[in-house]
Amino acid sequence: MSELIDDAGASPGFLLWRVTQRWQRSIVATLRPLDLTHAQFVLLMSANYLSRDGSPSQREVADHAEADVMMTSQVLRTLEKRGLVTRSPDPADARVKRLTVTADGARLARRAQAAVEKADRAFFADVGDPESLLSHLKELAAWPS
Repeated sequence: MSELIDDAGASPGFLLWRVTQRWQRSIVATLRPLDLTHAQFVLLMSANYLSRDGSPSQREVADHAEADVMMTSQVLRTLEKRGLVTRSPDPADARVKRLTVTADGARLARRAQAAVEKADRAFFADVGDPESLLSHLKELAAWPS
């Protein structure tokens, strides 16, 4: 039988939880002046990124962000009401919604990305080897090389 960890500081899962909570608070504070929630930011950025190759579907955006499909739909409706994206039926399948990031949405995405990247640099500034951290995070996220 394996030994149980008796020190929370020796638990990778608990430490990851704490780091995630601290990082999310930083990102929420960064996005607040832009009137974006963290979920709105992630989905707007995913839609913006995927739009380079056409009009992604809501499902493709959800998959890219590893977000719940229903939550993605709700957040994208909010972004649509704000004029940041448009959603239209796919010509081949009316059940599928295709997304287009509007000019306002693309401008906000660029501003938000710059702000979040600055916050990330500040948050991770004390990491000894940022490239090694990034490599490990890609492995854990199963991100393609």
